Amino acid sequence: MTYKVEQVNDCTKKLSFSFDNLDLSEQISVALKEKQKSVSIKGFRKGKAPIAMVEKLYRPQVEGDALNRFVQKELFEAINKEDLKVVGYPNFENMDYKDGKSVSFDAVVEIFPTVELKDFSKLSFTKDTVEVTEEDVDKVRKNYLAPKAEMVEAAEGTALANGLFAVMNFEGEKADGEKPENMKGEEYLLEIGSGQFIPGFEEQMTGMKAGEKKTLEVTFPSEYHVEELKEAKVKFHVELLEIKERKLPDFTDEVAKELGFESVEDFKAKTQENLTKQNERQAAEKLNQEILEKLISENSFDVPSTMIAQQKEHLKNDLANNLKQQGFTEDMLGEYFEKWAGDLDEKALFQVKSGLILDHLANKYEVESTDADFDAKIEESASLSGLTADQVKEFYTKDERMKANLMYAIREEKTFAKLHSELKIK
Repeated sequence: MTYKVEQVNDCTKKLSFSFDNLDLSEQISVALKEKQKSVSIKGFRKGKAPIAMVEKLYRPQVEGDALNRFVQKELFEAINKEDLKVVGYPNFENMDYKDGKSVSFDAVVEIFPTVELKDFSKLSFTKDTVEVTEEDVDKVRKNYLAPKAEMVEAAEGTALANGLFAVMNFEGEKADGEKPENMKGEEYLLEIGSGQFIPGFEEQMTGMKAGEKKTLEVTFPSEYHVEELKEAKVKFHVELLEIKERKLPDFTDEVAKELGFESVEDFKAKTQENLTKQNERQAAEKLNQEILEKLISENSFDVPSTMIAQQKEHLKNDLANNLKQQGFTEDMLGEYFEKWAGDLDEKALFQVKSGLILDHLANKYEVESTDADFDAKIEESASLSGLTADQVKEFYTKDERMKANLMYAIREEKTFAKLHSELKIK
């Protein structure tokens, strides 16, 4: 054997190679022919220069290419022989090449770790009780009716409260007395309790009545996107011109039909059912999160740094896309990721460990996602989204990655179902 294997940790191995009688003639011949096809030498058409001339002009480069081919071939064969499930690319160290006669080098590779879990049958968890109230159903009704609502003036003497709308003039004043133009507004419409303004602004307006004036004192948050306003103390001089409220139309059978239901009672029944399913799913997700947190804390194992880096990059890309939609610039993104780098590292590590544990359990339980599972999930998604099954199916089948992600999620769901049967869940 021309190599030896050293265990660095549970997911890292070092393969040390040594060849004292090196013969690169075959690799050099291949490299020369490849080089011959691409070089242009004066006096010859491209690809037609003699091999001897190509070798004379490009010997160091060709020899380097040949050595690289040899190293890659030997490493690949060793990985196959040792049956290593490699993650990412190898890191080459201690390369020692001597005049085409010998070579030695180390290749450090990361591999998928072997996950072994301690007995978890005695672990106990509590799943949240699922309850849907009339208030929950009524909230959905209001959301459906919101686009049909009219804005009307509130009754005289009404005090501003959450859910009501303030029509106001306002002007901001910085600590140095400056009143920037971008801190002014006239006849501005603001829903109280919506959280659209700086924390403390809407809260201090609560209780005001039409015609009143008030000075609000707020402090901009440290993570505010404008550098000069981070943690700045600002006074806002506010004049409440009018209070408005959203008046919803009566919810009749006719209106229910316009919204896609057979009647008001049909709306209530279907909404109750959908909310129950949503709450069940949220309770299950919370329970599963707690189970994973417990299993990770109870079982220690090494994780390939490559997998963590890849997951972190995935998280950053998703987060960057969301933040850009909120108006973040590249500079703001850089500052954000620098500040929260530790949180991203921690989240990436948790997700990688969770995935490895679930994959281990799926193999243990012999769980797989099937076409029947896919069709059932499409029907479930359609019932919750209000779309047809064909529309949902088209969404997941137009991109292979989307369907693959859904199939993976289904496998996880089935794995959790098996896992729940082995745990104590109240």
